[in-house]
Amino acid sequence: MAEIQDNGGKKKGSKQKKMNIRVDFTPMVDMNMLLITFFMLCTSLSKPQTMEISMPSNDKNITEEQQNKVKASQALTLLLADNGKLYYYEGEPDYKDYTSLKEITYGADGLRKLLLRKNYDAITKVRELKQKKANLELNEEEYKKQVAEVKSGKDTPTVIIKATDKSTYKNLIDALDEMQICSIGKYVIVDITEGDQFLIDNFSSRGELSQQIVNKNV
Repeated sequence: MAEIQDNGGKKKGSKQKKMNIRVDFTPMVDMNMLLITFFMLCTSLSKPQTMEISMPSNDKNITEEQQNKVKASQALTLLLADNGKLYYYEGEPDYKDYTSLKEITYGADGLRKLLLRKNYDAITKVRELKQKKANLELNEEEYKKQVAEVKSGKDTPTVIIKATDKSTYKNLIDALDEMQICSIGKYVIVDITEGDQFLIDNFSSRGELSQQIVNKNV
């Protein structure tokens, strides 16, 4: 509130009164404290996000060679390159044959279509669980538990994401978004190897050579 204080009457020879103006900010402080208290009580704290992982089997009858074979058959490696390019290969890498590398896009007709095909069974089960939750057949805790078990099943794919130095954070975020959309429960981000970089470089060189041949024929 603003207050005006009068120092008294006119002085002799003075044509104007002198007034002291004081602004009281006490109500503003009270209002700010009320707002802070309101937001503290109404705002929910951010919850930490965790990623489900599948533990190795305790079955001693399974040999190491069989385990590696299963892991290789379920592995899908994504290579994030420059200029928004995305490459992938399935199973173990064949660094001697750069034609094993395939190019794909980040769109729905590219990476998402590939992941949906690889993780079809798990996606179908997750949709069934969502429907059960909507029908109140499952509560929130049971739903999350069963979804985590489905995503981390032994028949689900494992996606390995490797980004080059020239890729962008947007490329990485786009790839991670597809993991959530396609219900991929097992994925990891690791450093790219020299062999992977060799595949990318030779793939790009092959594309440039093919374009030069086409231009020459034209």
